[in-house]
Amino acid sequence: MLRQGSRGALGSHSVSVPGYPFVTALPYVPDGESRPLFLLSGLAEHTRNLIADPRASLLVTGGGGGLFDEARLTLLGMVRPVVMDEASLARFLRYSPESAEYLSLGDFRFFRMEPARVRFIGGFGHMGWADATCPSLVLDPAAEQALVDRLAHRVPVGTRLLGVDFEGVDMRISGVFRRFALNPKGCSVDAIYEAAAETLSGAGDDLPRTGDPAWA
Repeated sequence: MLRQGSRGALGSHSVSVPGYPFVTALPYVPDGESRPLFLLSGLAEHTRNLIADPRASLLVTGGGGGLFDEARLTLLGMVRPVVMDEASLARFLRYSPESAEYLSLGDFRFFRMEPARVRFIGGFGHMGWADATCPSLVLDPAAEQALVDRLAHRVPVGTRLLGVDFEGVDMRISGVFRRFALNPKGCSVDAIYEAAAETLSGAGDDLPRTGDPAWA
């Protein structure tokens, strides 16, 4: 659900009104380990709250139907400032290109949630608590960037490849975010490449490729 979404409701401890929770809608980008990354302004109320007390929660919803039918999860953990290396920054901007404008303002910086617990509700009567753990297999941002570059010639026209991991391929198709599940036959980078290449072919069988003469 974290990888399929891009926005949630962040709850922090209010500085302005001590003792009360403060909830705000925020976009996020999950990093390679599914930890939510936020780009926050120093002037924002939630930023002041997090600096004073990093304990926070993030609610993410998914699916359709009524409120009691849709799946949702709440992550609880610490949200602290993080320094992004070049590869991590490039990855964030692939998913959120509009953030480049905010970064140019100089007042924004990155925060990352380190999840500790998660409350999942899959629908009415289907719920429970669990420890929040990172995926067992992850790609570092540089390795993921290399895979994205390697797959570039297989991306259908009109789409953009955002990221690849052991579980899925993230794309933007006609401006809409889409995630396609992957089942690589092994744990190597080559196995991910083969699975992703097959998925990309299925994502646009009737579209020309960026490597075709018509596209060139």
